[in-house]
Amino acid sequence: MMTRTIRVAAAQTCEIIGDVSEASSVVIDLVNQSKEAGASLICFPEAFLQGYVCERTHVEREALSTESREFRSLLNGLPENSPTVVLGFIEALGVHYANSAAIIQNREIAACYRKTHLLNRESMFQAGDAYSVYEVNGLWFGVNICNDANFPQAARIIRERGAELLVCCANNMLPSDVAEQWKDQHNAIRSERCRETGMWLLSADVTGHRNECVALGPTSLIAPSGDVIHQLPLNEPGLLVAEIDI
Repeated sequence: MMTRTIRVAAAQTCEIIGDVSEASSVVIDLVNQSKEAGASLICFPEAFLQGYVCERTHVEREALSTESREFRSLLNGLPENSPTVVLGFIEALGVHYANSAAIIQNREIAACYRKTHLLNRESMFQAGDAYSVYEVNGLWFGVNICNDANFPQAARIIRERGAELLVCCANNMLPSDVAEQWKDQHNAIRSERCRETGMWLLSADVTGHRNECVALGPTSLIAPSGDVIHQLPLNEPGLLVAEIDI
């Protein structure tokens, strides 16, 4: 069977809380950078557009419908022939909310994946129940959001539906002692998902500080063997661009 390579990108960003306009500018800038680097896909951290804050007041104030003016402004700002964008955001669903990832193609939202395995602190969100796969330039991929990656079935179903890449949007802003304890465990868990399924895994995470918490990353590309092929330096913003074989 013939193989070919496809270039992908992942953003390791500082948090932006409650400023969709600023976050949109960062998204547009990094999408442009990834396009110039020849990437076909770029992913962003969990709930990046509004900031991952699990407080009902924040969620109610910041949640956006995919039909909102703010989303339309972001889409219009993306470059022509943009890479596919996987963007974490807080989604308004009528009277409900979801921790979602928008799959953006050709300046339109093609689909939304909604986090299926919610943490106790995420009680304000409605859990998703679907594991769809999406295509870009012959590459089929699915999405997990942060805690989903702890559950083998969340990756297995995506693989069974033909995906070769698992995209993981994460936010590991944690108390500093917990962040230090977990800094090497995130990729260890993700590597297990790769070995179990034979998929590549591309993750995007935040970095920086918030009050007594710290986010170190990691933003990485992991091979089907479970080996970490590329990883951005911990605790530094950056853009990972790498090639995978399909």
